[in-house]
Amino acid sequence: MNEDIRIHSWPCSYYLDTSKQWIPGKLSLTATSIRFTADKTGELLVDFHLSAISEIKKESSHLIFSSLTVLEKGTKHWFSSLHPNRNVVFNILEHFWREQLVSGQEAAAGAALESSKGKELTGMLEGSQKRLEDTAKVLHSQGEQFDNIMRGLHKIEGDMDVADRLLTELESPSWWPFSTKLWKTPVEAKPKETPAAPDPKNQEGILLRIPVIITHRTDSNAKPGKLTLLPSGLEIQDCNSQLLHRFEARDVDDIWVHTPYEISVRQRFIGKPDTSYRLLAARMPEAIPILEMQFSKKIQFLEDALGFAGARKSPQADLGTSIWQAATGFLGAAVNPGSPAGSAQGSDKEQVQLQKVSQEEAKELRQVKMGMK
Repeated sequence: MNEDIRIHSWPCSYYLDTSKQWIPGKLSLTATSIRFTADKTGELLVDFHLSAISEIKKESSHLIFSSLTVLEKGTKHWFSSLHPNRNVVFNILEHFWREQLVSGQEAAAGAALESSKGKELTGMLEGSQKRLEDTAKVLHSQGEQFDNIMRGLHKIEGDMDVADRLLTELESPSWWPFSTKLWKTPVEAKPKETPAAPDPKNQEGILLRIPVIITHRTDSNAKPGKLTLLPSGLEIQDCNSQLLHRFEARDVDDIWVHTPYEISVRQRFIGKPDTSYRLLAARMPEAIPILEMQFSKKIQFLEDALGFAGARKSPQADLGTSIWQAATGFLGAAVNPGSPAGSAQGSDKEQVQLQKVSQEEAKELRQVKMGMK
């Protein structure tokens, strides 16, 4: 589903080698491919997979006009008159190309062996286990914050008691024979103070860190950087790992999910411009569930992302039931191949799938289940 979503499109011109002329149109990017459509005819002139690209470069056509070249299976494609500018298009294309190469290498390594239902279930359980671990980290961090708040309230209460005693003594006249100064002075000389709690920022773990393309406010220059998700908030860094901005959890006012690959984070102010960052990433679908868990009341899915939200939530709603049922059924079939798992009908197709679960995979599934419990 996500592979067909158009991530970005830019007006530009494409050099058609057969007619030796520049054709105006739109360059479109999806999660897996690059396409160019002519404006006048609506014809699709370019359509190839990101994994087929061997090089993306900034060049000049006729030694004057800035262009972008994409080398695909020995064929060089020329794009010029890019809007808003060539650097933005280059940074975004290069980001998704590199991420596609990384995921392609992982897919190629997995394709060398025939995929089985056991591996699929193991992956689902491991993903669920990771989500549970992330949830536990967030809850632990929130518990520490509540503890710090309680310590601060106890300290404030103690300070108020001391201030009340001092005010009482100051208001007593000097001739009053029953002044409490004499016997309260030693107590006040040794006030009990709660030791300062360690800074949770220095101890918290990282939930997720992904490479992103950053656009700040209305700036048209999209630059590469990193997004780091923490239990207490999120950090945005440039390509040199220099901190650009840190959003504390309480400072985030809005998170808009434009597409499964692009979000906006905003902090509002009165009397001065808002702080807003627009983030685009190939791995953003991994970060959105964590953001939704942390900022459930502040995150909003826009029109282009509603389909992604619905498709992602529907299986997650019965994840605790479907995964356990599937895992239990497949584990039983792995131990007793003669007995069908799941439905009582036990079709031939299901039996073929059940036979793909090896003893080692069944053992691994049991270990992951025990770890999750």
